[in-house]
Amino acid sequence: MTFKEKIYTHYNQMVQDRMDVFRDMISNLTEDSKNDAKGSAGDKHETALSMMHIEQEKLTNKLKEAIEHKGILDKIDPFKVTENIVLGSLVKANGIYLYVSVALPKIAIDGINVIALSPQSPLGAHLMGNKAGFKFEINKTHYTIESVE
Repeated sequence: MTFKEKIYTHYNQMVQDRMDVFRDMISNLTEDSKNDAKGSAGDKHETALSMMHIEQEKLTNKLKEAIEHKGILDKIDPFKVTENIVLGSLVKANGIYLYVSVALPKIAIDGINVIALSPQSPLGAHLMGNKAGFKFEINKTHYTIESVE
């Protein structure tokens, strides 16, 4: 498995795990609210149900975001190598590995740090469509694209 394939697999699994965790948490909250409804009455009960509902809405929004991330990752072909930077490209710039996909936490693969960024981010937008050797500046930081996979 290539370095780029390992990165794709890691991020894909990370997003899938997030989706599973959020689904479990939502399911548990739904179950808790059903159980709470059977044995409680009064203002405390209503407040508790209200809090559970708010928490459930927050988790549902996080789940939707994870599903959107998964949809974007599913569009990426980890085997595709292009000269120009596109969605799914692994870019080395200023000694930093950047994975153009969705904004996700930094990871380490084979001891090498990788940052996943969205093509819509300021850095991602400057990278898109360019090739190795391209130079640009963001916030007074100069970047040079060293390689594209």
